[in-house]
Amino acid sequence: MYDAHIDTDVTVQLSDCDREDAQAVFAVLDHAYKLEDMTAPGPRAATAPAPTVWMATFDTAGGRQEDAGTVQLTGRVAALLTGGYQAVEEVERTLAAAFEVQSQESVSGDQETEARLLLASR
Repeated sequence: MYDAHIDTDVTVQLSDCDREDAQAVFAVLDHAYKLEDMTAPGPRAATAPAPTVWMATFDTAGGRQEDAGTVQLTGRVAALLTGGYQAVEEVERTLAAAFEVQSQESVSGDQETEARLLLASR
């Protein structure tokens, strides 16, 4: 069965950041796109910090709903975007409107691409 959203869905994984920064990045994307699926942040570590990854999938088919403007982060956020070429490019543009974006790496496949970004406050 063909998934109609296969070319428009972008999975966003955020790491190397605290909960508040992850929520800020997802809020920017939530203002622009329909949220398809999100893995809720887990409980805070009681002792030593552990690596945490937050993940959500956004449907870019509906187009931009609204621009969130610039958003302040407390530190840098590593972002991994996975999806169709045009959809990933669209999400990158949306993030660039709100944050300083540094491209780390891009890996292209037959029908999907993967972009690694480093986000920071402007």
